[in-house]
Amino acid sequence: MTPAVWALVASCVLWGTTGTAASFLPEAVSPLAVGASTMTLGGALLFAVSHRAALGVIRDRAVRGWLIAAALGMVAYPLSFYASMDLAGVAIGNVVSLGSGPLFAALLEWRVSGSRLTRRWMLSAGIALTGMTLLVVGGHGDDSPVDAASIPAGVALGLVAGAGYALFTFASGIVIRRGHSGRGTMGAAFGLAALPLALVLIVVGAPLLASASSVAIAVYLAVGPMFLAYLFFAVGVRALASSTVTVITLLEPLVATLLAVLIVGERLEPLGWIGLVLILAGVTVLSSARQPRSRA
Repeated sequence: MTPAVWALVASCVLWGTTGTAASFLPEAVSPLAVGASTMTLGGALLFAVSHRAALGVIRDRAVRGWLIAAALGMVAYPLSFYASMDLAGVAIGNVVSLGSGPLFAALLEWRVSGSRLTRRWMLSAGIALTGMTLLVVGGHGDDSPVDAASIPAGVALGLVAGAGYALFTFASGIVIRRGHSGRGTMGAAFGLAALPLALVLIVVGAPLLASASSVAIAVYLAVGPMFLAYLFFAVGVRALASSTVTVITLLEPLVATLLAVLIVGERLEPLGWIGLVLILAGVTVLSSARQPRSRA
């Protein structure tokens, strides 16, 4: 594997620990607070270590629209991602959020770059959507800590997270390919996203400060899965297409699912496992089969 692929693998392993780490927070801590704190602290760190390059990206009017789009994607992603895991469970929240990413990434490439969606692509998308439906219908059993009634809302928020992630990946990739460094682009996008999320943190973040363990978990989520993981991510996204990136990041829901079952105690029904496998298989075939062609 190339260094870019190894960098993405490292980021996926770090991302895969987010749900399990967040599950140890007290119930009083809102998932919005977790998402906002992770992005605010991690975004500030990313901006700090790359402030010169990040400011150069921000000042470049030619890419400012795409930079703002990437930042908006990163505002939506952490809030809906952690809320999805809170409602649907770590396994389902991760799989839907990341599994839907390639669908939205391909749609963006189709609408913006003129990539053609083939029949094989549509079949693959149908397989993935069928898997998501199975997860909603028969995801968790009675012995699982997840309330089955909250799964549909969690899946819907996971789709929002997937759209936000795809927007960030697509837009930041354009900024990087137009001559800016990966670190500068990450620092600029995350720094801008941290501003509105800091306001969310001020409103709902008080319970995070109630105990030292909560603060420690929040710091880990900001430094590990956010700061370090996205430095690795910047290496990968510079060299790979956005649809390829979203396929490789399917390692994250696999890691997250294993941790959810082994550590958190979640139990998926057979129908849920089938749905999970269909999502991963459908999305993998989706991106490997799609042959984008530019109108130009």
